[in-house]
Amino acid sequence: MNLLITGAAGFIGSHFVLRHVEKLPHDRIVVLDKLTYAADRSFLDPVSSKITFIEGDIADQQLVSKIVDDHTIDIIINFAAESHVDNSISDASPFIHTNIVGVQSLIEVCKAHPGLKLFHISTDEVYGDLDDADSPYKVGDALTPSSPYAASKAAGELLVIAAMRTYGIPACISRCTNNFGPHQADEKLIPTIIRNALQKNPVPLYAKGKNKRDWLYVTDHCDALELILATPWSFHDEKIGSGHIFNISADSEKENIAVAEALLDLLSASRDLITFVQDRPGHDWRYAIDSSAVRNLGWKPKVGFEEGLKMTIGWYRNKYTKRS
Repeated sequence: MNLLITGAAGFIGSHFVLRHVEKLPHDRIVVLDKLTYAADRSFLDPVSSKITFIEGDIADQQLVSKIVDDHTIDIIINFAAESHVDNSISDASPFIHTNIVGVQSLIEVCKAHPGLKLFHISTDEVYGDLDDADSPYKVGDALTPSSPYAASKAAGELLVIAAMRTYGIPACISRCTNNFGPHQADEKLIPTIIRNALQKNPVPLYAKGKNKRDWLYVTDHCDALELILATPWSFHDEKIGSGHIFNISADSEKENIAVAEALLDLLSASRDLITFVQDRPGHDWRYAIDSSAVRNLGWKPKVGFEEGLKMTIGWYRNKYTKRS
């Protein structure tokens, strides 16, 4: 296949490219990335000779269309997104630009290129949060996003679903739980904890740190995406036109304070570094999703939570040591 992978100089996208090149070296990969603050082209250095890298914005429809034509693209895999909740609360404009306008740009290109597939990577945050006793969200449950970030991702999804129904675009959507691992932007929870612990600075946690997230190691997520990509009917489900939606979860729920304590213990740092700060507006309490569909394809997580933390710590320790 010829793949256009957007946002692949970022966290999850870069891991997907590295693994895909290793597993399917005969596929041709074009990467389109805007190189915002959360991206780093050097993540792709190990495979730089095996991919084509183009700097640009997915909202630039003319550029995306030219790439599709020039490289005879078979499928667009869209990792490009603004994804930091706190930033979306401060200013939602960049999120609307990339997560909504950018997605519609990709749809317009697909409309103009019949047969071009779109694999849209989304988030469990589109569902909103749950109480402790609630069952995990299932595909088909209502989307009730809490933050501007989650709302923009939900809007992008709805545009894709509408394009499947109205235009017959072969498309697929995945929603994943919180990823962790190397390459994640510094302001995210786990890198923030590691960075502050290494510097013996206070480790900030919102409220009392009791909010729950389901933690999925990034390469496990990529393996699930590869399996979906390799399943032809993933892009042909009559219920919503010509596409399907998959939840991807590790079933490894942890309170934020438990994540912080586990990291501090692995770093031989004092738990006294944990400092509670004022909660953010609209903070979701708990995320949990039912990933039975992708598990029925034969996928399950391989990397345990503590093992994943150790690998993540090693990468960030090296990064922050070089920086200092």
